[in-house]
Amino acid sequence: MSSTKDAIASNREAWNASASQHRNSTAWCRLIESVHRPDFSCLDPTLTGLLKQLDLVGKDIVQLGCNNGRETLSLCSMGARSVVGVDQSSAFLEQARELASQSPHSPEFVEADIHALPASLDERFDVALITIGVLNWMPDIKAFFSHVAKTLKSGGVLVIYETHPFLEMLKPQSSDPWRISSSYFQTEPFIEEKAIVYEGEGETNGVTSYWHIHRLSDILGGIIGAGLQLREFTEYPHSNRESVYDVYEDAEMQVPMCYTLLAVKT
Repeated sequence: MSSTKDAIASNREAWNASASQHRNSTAWCRLIESVHRPDFSCLDPTLTGLLKQLDLVGKDIVQLGCNNGRETLSLCSMGARSVVGVDQSSAFLEQARELASQSPHSPEFVEADIHALPASLDERFDVALITIGVLNWMPDIKAFFSHVAKTLKSGGVLVIYETHPFLEMLKPQSSDPWRISSSYFQTEPFIEEKAIVYEGEGETNGVTSYWHIHRLSDILGGIIGAGLQLREFTEYPHSNRESVYDVYEDAEMQVPMCYTLLAVKT
């Protein structure tokens, strides 16, 4: 990979190339059938509880890496004054706008690479949300968090609900899912030339994507380096990613599977 810019562009192309497969899924059908409800939410109890503690009523929220907007619409139902979803995939933002058209809520969707956010988003938000599968698409985690921090008002809160980096060492579909298969300290990204899907195996499509491995120290260091103050960090033994990872839940020897994090812009 020649540069961060090239990795970002290639990942954008890979997501756009995968969009039609997501739209033809049963998950999409369920979304279309349910987003008309004013109280629609696809957020799980862990994230819902954390956001309720923050009390989103009357606040301005940005979701960075919003995909098809299902979580962005969920934030609207929690009483936010305004919600903006940002993603670099034009194809997934088309899906987001289609979902919004069936919803009583009216979030704004912005097409932009996180590393090149429009100035109109600077210091505008009370809460910035990052959920599963965003951080690993970012080749430069320090630069990423510096741009995230710019979107927050003074006193604004960054909320992260992500997969634990520990899981990157395991392959749940292997003959021995508990066998360590890669190093926690790996610096080279995983490279794929398949459609990006949430369940099953994506078809080979020749579009290269780069999944970057970030240790917890990388993530925490990037947040602190961006001028944000860590307020809360909690690890959990449940999975918030693809169902194949459920093999690690409820085991006698539990492993960290996901985490939540709050950090404040002072």
